[in-house]
Parts: sequence; C-alpha cells; structure tokens
Amino acid sequence: MSLAIYRKYRPLSFSDLLGQDTIVKILREAARQDRLAHAYLFSGPRGTGKTTTARLIAKIANCEKRNADKKFREKGEPCNECAACTAIDQGRSLDVVEIDAASNRGIDEIRDLKESVRLSPTESRYKVFIIDEAHMLTKDAWNALLKTLEEPPHYVIMILATTETEKVPATIASRTQQFHFRRVSIMQISDKLARIAKEEGITIGKEALDLIASSGDGSFRDAESLLDQLVSFGKKTVALEDVEQTIGKIGFHKLSEFAGFLLEGNMEAALKAVSEIQEGGYNIAHFTKDLIQYLRRAAVLSHSPDMKDAFKKELMEEHLNMLSAHAGIFKEKHIELLKRLIEAYGQMRYSQFPIIPIEVAIIEGVKE
Repeated sequence: MSLAIYRKYRPLSFSDLLGQDTIVKILREAARQDRLAHAYLFSGPRGTGKTTTARLIAKIANCEKRNADKKFREKGEPCNECAACTAIDQGRSLDVVEIDAASNRGIDEIRDLKESVRLSPTESRYKVFIIDEAHMLTKDAWNALLKTLEEPPHYVIMILATTETEKVPATIASRTQQFHFRRVSIMQISDKLARIAKEEGITIGKEALDLIASSGDGSFRDAESLLDQLVSFGKKTVALEDVEQTIGKIGFHKLSEFAGFLLEGNMEAALKAVSEIQEGGYNIAHFTKDLIQYLRRAAVLSHSPDMKDAFKKELMEEHLNMLSAHAGIFKEKHIELLKRLIEAYGQMRYSQFPIIPIEVAIIEGVKE
C-alpha cells in the first residue's frame, strides 16, 4: 500500500514546518537550551501542524545525536537518523503514546494513562504523551488528569492538541505552555503542493494548484489529501477541470468573471453562467458562498484600500489584482446585491431547487 501524500511529506524538522514561524522560533530556542516544558497545549484549526509539532518535540527530547553532540544541539533540530528519531517517524516508538481523545475520552482511559505515566521509558530518555482532540475529554477525565499535568515525573512530557481551546478547562490550560497555530496562507500551501507535484512527477497547472490550496481552507493536510485523491488512479496530469469536478467548485478566474457580470450589470450573462454551472454538476451553494466572499472582499477594498495587505495572506498576487480591479467599480448599490446573495445562500441550503434563490437574487439585485 502506498503512503498517503500528507504522510509522506509530513515535516520532519522545524525548518520544514511552514506558516508557524513564531512557534518554530520559540520551540527551536527551547531545544537549543535543552529547556523543553513538561506540558504543552497546542490549539488551532485542523491540518496546521499541531500533531506534527508534538512529534517533533518527542524527537527533540529523545534524539540520541542531540544528547551526545553539544554542537549539533545548537541547531535546535532532531537528527532524523538515530534509532529514536526513526522509531518516532515510523510510529513504532514505545515511549511516544498518541491518544485520540474523541474515542478515549472517559475517566477509565485517563486512569490507564496515569498508570502508564508511572512507568519509566522503555528505550528512550523521555516518555511523551500526545492527546489529540483534547477538548473531547469529559469533566471527570480532566479532573483525573489535573494532578499528572501539574507534577509529572521528570521523564514525562504531556502534549494536548485541540481545535477548540475554549473547551479546555482553565485549570488545565494554566499548567501548560500554550501555542496557537494559525491558518496557513494559500500561497504557502500552493508552493508546497507545487514542490510535491514536481517530486511525484505530476503535471498540474498553477490555477489548479491554487484551487486545491484554497479548498484546503488553511490546512496543509486537507489540500495534500485532495491532491492525493486526484492522482489516486495513476493519473500524472491534472487539469483545472479535474479539480473543479472533484470538489464541485469553480476556479478563481471563472468566479472573478462571474463577479464582473454582476458588478457591470450584465444580468443576461450572469443568468446564463449560473445555468451552465448548474448543468456542469457544480455545487451551487458552494459557488454562492465563494461569490459572497469575493464580493465582500471587493466591497472592503473599495472602502479601505489598505486592506490589500491583509488579503495578501489569503489570495495569490494574480487573484488579488483581479479583485482590486473589481473593487474599483464596486458601488454602494452593489451592497444591496451582496445582501440578496447572502439571503439566497441561507435559503438554498434547505431548498430542493438551490438555483432558484440565486437566480432571484441576480434578477432583483443586478441593475442595468
């Protein structure tokens, strides 16, 4: 069985961890000084590197070369060559325990964990416990874990990862070093996908890569999984149409063209384009959502041009230029159109005929 792309290209060192520069800087410095904390809380959106960073800490703590070579330790990275690093990368280290709190959320499982904490490492310097989806733990489980987090044995490192940090009790959070992982920019995701495609011998255009990256919604893992899906049948050439059909979304250029029809008052072209999107089997609700986001950005840019710097984190430069052009023709009357599209989106999610709300919104909202 071939290895999934997101697993094959998982970061093996802090230098490979993209989009989390502040976290990398702090943890690398802690590694240099050999001052890793006994407990961490990683929060943030899915696929942004929380579990990967937890494994990197496990490797840093147990890397045999770091422990033996002070000069190498100054790099603040694992060697990825010693027996400990290799075992952790391959998921066979007895001293790195990963627990899915979504399915092991009760007090009995935490009691088992506490018993395991009492046992010294089998073959490594530190025993590392990684609790994923930590917010799923029950109240009793949290209470049982509290003392262990407060005063763990010197050979134990506890790492909690969650997408919903507000559900983690303050008494738990206060006993950890907390790091929030940010959504990754589309540009960084697209650049990594391009490198993966080159490495895998995949021919894919920039527009297709950008659509995959935007569909990842700030998650490397989601974007890489989609790329994996597209080439899963041995196909080494991926066209934009392949991506659009797979995810049910149209590319940015087509979306921008459609927004232009609306802003220019070309109702006939807009209605024809909607009909073609429907007949093409694309998800009308997703299309409307993307269109609302596009027009919202155009509206913001038309009133506050300085927001262009903020949008650079969300859009490719070519796409931002297209958006800026539309911001220049965005008028106050288009705010009413945007409101109608928002209402249409709310209606179509529960309608058996999702095309009707957007057609009505176009007819009522587009002014010749």
